[in-house]
Amino acid sequence: MTGTITLQRYTELGAVKNTFLDLWAEVRAPLLHLPNYAVSTVSDRLDRHATDEGFEVVIGYDGDEPVGYAYGNHAGPQDRYWTRITPFPDDLSLRGSGFALKELGVRPAWRGTGAAKRIHDHLLAGREEKYVSLMVNPEAGDGKVQRLYESWNYTALGTSQPSPDSPVLLAMVRSTD
Repeated sequence: MTGTITLQRYTELGAVKNTFLDLWAEVRAPLLHLPNYAVSTVSDRLDRHATDEGFEVVIGYDGDEPVGYAYGNHAGPQDRYWTRITPFPDDLSLRGSGFALKELGVRPAWRGTGAAKRIHDHLLAGREEKYVSLMVNPEAGDGKVQRLYESWNYTALGTSQPSPDSPVLLAMVRSTD
């Protein structure tokens, strides 16, 4: 670990898909036995998301070694992303469009180094959307992950269960400013 992380932005999944899935498998290793977290399920979901408007992925590298990832896409006011949130966020649907941060993860050796925040911020840099939303399992890390997002100025919006195999997630939102 050199401590110097470079960030690469991709607007097409292509050559970075295997890198992403390898990172995913390491970052989510304790959860891979659950259907929603299986690499094959995530691969299918990633393929679907990569066709969505405004798709971007950022991979952070320490030298040649990938250390973390984040990806998301544009989510317009009528996007199904919003309709799964309870209560339905009427105020956001009237304010225009947002960016849905779908995944963010950092390999264990780089946690606590600021890598996740750098990857997150790089993904959002230059986006035209006025706000960004994400969904977090409030039990992840005994609440540590949710508290991290709160420290980045995300606030609770509602709950969502994107699929029957998914846990109930907390939808959070913040301005992209």
